[in-house]
Amino acid sequence: MLLVNLGSPEAPSPRAIRRYLREFLSDSRVIEIPRLLWLAILYLLVLPFRPGRIAKGYQAIWTDRGSPLTVYTADLASALQIRMAQRIPGPVTVDWAMRYGSPSIHTKLSQLKAAGAERLLIVPLYPQYSGTTTASVFDAVTATLRGWRWIPELRFVTAYHDHGAYIDALCESVRNHPSSNSPEARHLVMSFHGIPQRYIEQGDPYFCHCHKTARLLADALDLKPGEYSVSFQSQFGKAQWVGPSTSDTLTRLAEAGTKELRVVCPGFAADCIETLEEIQIENRDIFRDAGGETLHYVPALNATQGHVQAMESLVIRHASGWPEALGDSAQRDRRNAPHRVRSLEDGA
Repeated sequence: MLLVNLGSPEAPSPRAIRRYLREFLSDSRVIEIPRLLWLAILYLLVLPFRPGRIAKGYQAIWTDRGSPLTVYTADLASALQIRMAQRIPGPVTVDWAMRYGSPSIHTKLSQLKAAGAERLLIVPLYPQYSGTTTASVFDAVTATLRGWRWIPELRFVTAYHDHGAYIDALCESVRNHPSSNSPEARHLVMSFHGIPQRYIEQGDPYFCHCHKTARLLADALDLKPGEYSVSFQSQFGKAQWVGPSTSDTLTRLAEAGTKELRVVCPGFAADCIETLEEIQIENRDIFRDAGGETLHYVPALNATQGHVQAMESLVIRHASGWPEALGDSAQRDRRNAPHRVRSLEDGA
């Protein structure tokens, strides 16, 4: 099993960030404008200046173990490995990779191949499907598998935006946050990463997936329509993006008299610069400047018990029917032991 997250620079330095952005923003799944035009923009306008501007943001959230996104993804995989060893009778390995940066999908798949993996379950840690994220993971996985002579049995999780255990984990996270005890922080803003409006018009289901997650979470929390808002953050460039934007939403609520509110980011499986810096620092200041007082950020699910249980439920469903999940593998190995000896004698 391979959990895949977006990725992070290896250090909070402009040089490391530039290397990371070069790989990330060179992906045609992420930027769908004419290639030569975009490469000119990327190398002349983006890479020379943007890394230096966002380095302070990374420095503000960096930990002793490295990037929060990397730390939480690794911890989630480790915790899930323990749970899967308890739940699935047959041998199972849980590993993790990043779509951009290190450790790469190619590296991790090669290690799983060397370990003798016969079946692969790929779990992109993007609850809501988008061609810019989930499909890009599929591209990277298949690019590696194209070079293999023996392709393992493969399953790929495309979305889990409405998976019951995932919604339950989000609900528990919001309810257990200290801000839930404040009667003034009743309003909940659900902020998702934005994508260009044109992608939605061309058939990307991301916008619909985000709103379904929001509706299910609101229902689980017993929130009425006026008690929550759905918004989209991290806009980039001059193209029209899906909206409303999170910064505009926070400004509107503050100007309408809201002094205290909560923000949760259901599209982020693990905390990263978009949540810890953009929401918890930058958008907190936007809210205060518009007249608000307190913005409570509800952390991503990260490696919490609820998230591990949600991933466990998701994996059990998608691994259904495989010998390891059925408990057949040990019995099969014993049954096949004599055949293995004969195969080796025959030169296998």
